[in-house]
Amino acid sequence: MDAVSSKRILIVEDEKDVVDLLTLNLRKAGGFTIATASDGAAGLTKARGEKPDFIILDLMLPKMPGLEVCKLLKSDPATRHIPILMLTARAEEIDRIVGLEFGADDYVTKPFSPREVILRVKAILRRGAADETADRLSAGPITIDPSRHEVLVDGKPVDLTSLEFKLLRTLMQRRGRVQERDRLLNEVWGYESVIDTRTVDTHVRRLREKLGKAGDIVETVRGFGYRFREK
Repeated sequence: MDAVSSKRILIVEDEKDVVDLLTLNLRKAGGFTIATASDGAAGLTKARGEKPDFIILDLMLPKMPGLEVCKLLKSDPATRHIPILMLTARAEEIDRIVGLEFGADDYVTKPFSPREVILRVKAILRRGAADETADRLSAGPITIDPSRHEVLVDGKPVDLTSLEFKLLRTLMQRRGRVQERDRLLNEVWGYESVIDTRTVDTHVRRLREKLGKAGDIVETVRGFGYRFREK
């Protein structure tokens, strides 16, 4: 990335050594300008006011927990598009799944490799750039417009998280073909993810719920994965 395409990253983290480590490595990687906040409330205010290109968000924060910050940002049309990478010291699967259901794009468990964080940030940003140039897709009652990040079912808008949107788009692009869970993780997250493949099941279930009567167009192929049915 050059200076012209420099991406603004907001780090919301209360541990100074973690902030320093991330800041140092992101600046070394080049193409990033850094802003920081040391508690959840300040992070929320900065995110709303500055509209960064990317947010690295710790889950355990003073004043307001990271999950609440994520939920508020992803439920607001003005900030919904901003990718969020969660940092967590917790190993419990429930925290990861709840964060991803709230719309976070990925997570990294502490202690982490700064190189891994940078690779994930770049992968998520690349996916966002690809979305902007993708063509509209239509199948049955469902239409996707990637440039507007819009999904319509029978002409009515449906509010999806960024991951649900990418999952639906990937299935529609490969309609009629079975997609294995690990392949979906790779396609939706943009690299070989360590996230448990049950996360895919969680997202498919929520996606079906949001699509309503059209949700049965996403078929479960027992023992393999999922398929977008050809109508």
